[in-house]
Amino acid sequence: MAIGIVLLCLAYVLSQFFRSFLAVMTGVLAQDIGVTADDLALASGLWFLSFSLMQIPVGGALDKIGPRMTAAILFLIGGAGGAIVFALATAPWHISLAMLLIGIGCSPVLMASYYIFARTYSPKVFATLASVMIGVGSIGNLAGSQPLSMLIDVVGWRVTMGGLAIATAFISAGILASVKNPPMVHAEQKGGFLDLLKIPALWFVIPLMIVQYAPAAGMRGLWIGPYLRDVFGAAQSQIGTASLIMSIAMIAGTFAYGPLDRILGTRKWVIIAGNTGSFVGVTTLWVAGHTEYWIAVAAFAAVGFFGMSYPMMVAHGRSFAPYETMFLFYMITLALAIFIYMRTQDRLD
Repeated sequence: MAIGIVLLCLAYVLSQFFRSFLAVMTGVLAQDIGVTADDLALASGLWFLSFSLMQIPVGGALDKIGPRMTAAILFLIGGAGGAIVFALATAPWHISLAMLLIGIGCSPVLMASYYIFARTYSPKVFATLASVMIGVGSIGNLAGSQPLSMLIDVVGWRVTMGGLAIATAFISAGILASVKNPPMVHAEQKGGFLDLLKIPALWFVIPLMIVQYAPAAGMRGLWIGPYLRDVFGAAQSQIGTASLIMSIAMIAGTFAYGPLDRILGTRKWVIIAGNTGSFVGVTTLWVAGHTEYWIAVAAFAAVGFFGMSYPMMVAHGRSFAPYETMFLFYMITLALAIFIYMRTQDRLD
């Protein structure tokens, strides 16, 4: 199973890469196939739409056939298939179709990992395991910044996407060969959305999870590129550098959050402090981000660092949700958070 977890981590690295790499490809896609900012917003939104809508069927598949087949098959067909479509794209709508497919392919990866963590390990270490998964996966954000920009300069974006399709296919095969399904546990009753609403504590947790995801994901996934280009006339290399800095901040923030609940003995106040820091970063970008390039980059980095409390909030909400509603809680909050993120893309202009 250790090899399987490593491969799921690698799959999540690619998932994070695919949700954020469009920001760096802004210039080359515009030049080669006439992709506009609106086209990028649509393509990015379709990734998150398909990713979000797949959460419910993915949950059913995890319960019925387990994480092994669910993750391997979808990641192969959607992830590798979408990357091939992207590599062969000759029109903006091809990019949108590719991102739609890739979103489907990436949809089971994180939830399959959480499924294994919840069924195999103690609840006391769930926050740490979830944070490590997000932290390692954030390397994808890192790869989708300056390294991607440099690779595109050397081999071009089509060859890059073709290589990613091959890597995705190999990882899918590895997941199929090495991941073992945890023993199935049948709850005495099935939980629904109304059962979640009967838990008063979640009335406060769910809204915070929904709005917390949007700033860091939205800014790193798409906004940072067009913003720096339009406000400061930033070159491709400068956008890549800024994206790299924000990605490093997100990785650092994820690992910093991981053990804090056990060290400080509280999840609630760690979450409140972190999201306050994210709010300060967003406010700084709003008030002073347009005045200086490095002020904007610092604000983006602050949002990236403090905005990575999502795994901590998942663990906090999990402590209130009974077993039969646990994965429904994960999926609903993730789907709603992604919907809020998509609405931010509609206002890219």
